[in-house]
Amino acid sequence: MSANAGTKAVVAALAANLGIAVTKFAAWAITGASSMLAEAIHSVADSGNQLLLLIGARRSHRDATPEHPFGFGRERYIYSFIVAIVLFSVGGLFALYEAVHKYEEVHGGHPNELLESDWWWIPLVVLGAAIVMEGFSFRTAIVESNKVRGGRSWVQFIRSAKAPELPVVLLEDLAALLGLVFALTGISMTLLTDNGYWDAAGTAAIGLLLVCVAVILAIETKSLLLGESAGPRAVGAIRTAIEQTTGIDRIIHLKTLHLGPDELLVAAKVAVEHDDTAASVAAAIDSAEAAIRDAEPLASVIYLEPDIYREPAAASTPPEQVS
Repeated sequence: MSANAGTKAVVAALAANLGIAVTKFAAWAITGASSMLAEAIHSVADSGNQLLLLIGARRSHRDATPEHPFGFGRERYIYSFIVAIVLFSVGGLFALYEAVHKYEEVHGGHPNELLESDWWWIPLVVLGAAIVMEGFSFRTAIVESNKVRGGRSWVQFIRSAKAPELPVVLLEDLAALLGLVFALTGISMTLLTDNGYWDAAGTAAIGLLLVCVAVILAIETKSLLLGESAGPRAVGAIRTAIEQTTGIDRIIHLKTLHLGPDELLVAAKVAVEHDDTAASVAAAIDSAEAAIRDAEPLASVIYLEPDIYREPAAASTPPEQVS
């Protein structure tokens, strides 16, 4: 996945969310609509998340050290996991808390500030503008994702992507657009019916949405943190490159591991002839490594172990029991 594509999408989302957050806070301060406060906090959380993604991408490019010999590529996964935590807590749980608080106010007969305000139209304008800005950010994420998505569906792309930035931005922007629709619905229904419960319901819907998205992000990022193998296409290309190398009889076993989105570790035990010289085995290994790098440029760390292939021993038939 192109790092530039992910960075462009993150920067576009950051710019949109910073502008949206300011206008939402202003609208909440004037009208007191709880949906606007939940959406403002959501935009702040999203802005912080985009900064975390940019920091993780920058830190992942540090050179390897004796303590971290395989480099820092997985920092991008760690920061993406933090994004899921922030979205869950700062975004989702706060919105749910605000929904309960607003419900208790309405249930207790407290007057709804939105209904009493002369500026009731401001949230509608702000939400409309926010939908336009968020739509621009979402469109940028879709365009950049399409450059690397290939023939995969959107669900397959999010589940199989090794670089976390684009899936994170896609899910965040989708959640933001749906959240804006929930807020717009809640405020509109509150104004039309003079019933503050709609405002609380819209806030609760935003909270539940953010919690669900955060859980999805956490599950997908956890898999990357644990260590995922290369995709089927990359594994097939690596296997073909090894098997077609002169001096390599066959692959005994092959394992791959993503050290980061753009770094792949390849470890394999390969069979050579028992009467090959050390020089010919070394030459075959060197040729196989070069072929692997040509077939899969992400293969930055390669370990090939030569061995003599032995047919698996046939399972012995247990003797018949004597009656």
